[in-house]
Amino acid sequence: MKQFFEELTEYSHHFNQKLIDVFIDNPDKISEKAEKFYNHILNAHQIWNNRIDPKQSVFGVWELHPVQDLKGIENANYEHTLQILNKYNLKLIINYSNSKGQLFSNSIQDMLFHIINHSTYHRGQVATEFKRQGLEPLVTDYIFFKR
Repeated sequence: MKQFFEELTEYSHHFNQKLIDVFIDNPDKISEKAEKFYNHILNAHQIWNNRIDPKQSVFGVWELHPVQDLKGIENANYEHTLQILNKYNLKLIINYSNSKGQLFSNSIQDMLFHIINHSTYHRGQVATEFKRQGLEPLVTDYIFFKR
């Protein structure tokens, strides 16, 4: 199971990096919505990592970052997730509160899967925004990563 999550994490990291490149190369074509969705991917990943393995104060759910900071944030998220995979039993249950202060309990593997699934969902929204702005959306399907 650990290897599977390592592969999913690498997949998500790979396409997040490619999206950042599009943001950097096309600053005049990036919509506010695309910027918001992409920053949310990074923020949520950091928040979930820190629910499992608290390391730092967390970003706001919809906080915006300068485009030049995106790769550093993405790399830090990726490395933190890999550390989690090496440090914890994936079946371990974590108690946490969400952004509204509600208490929940989930296994680490469920939380890690949520990070991947959540990122995929919002990358789809970014792709829609790219298309609206005349940018070619990236093909970010998992199977393309594995080919």
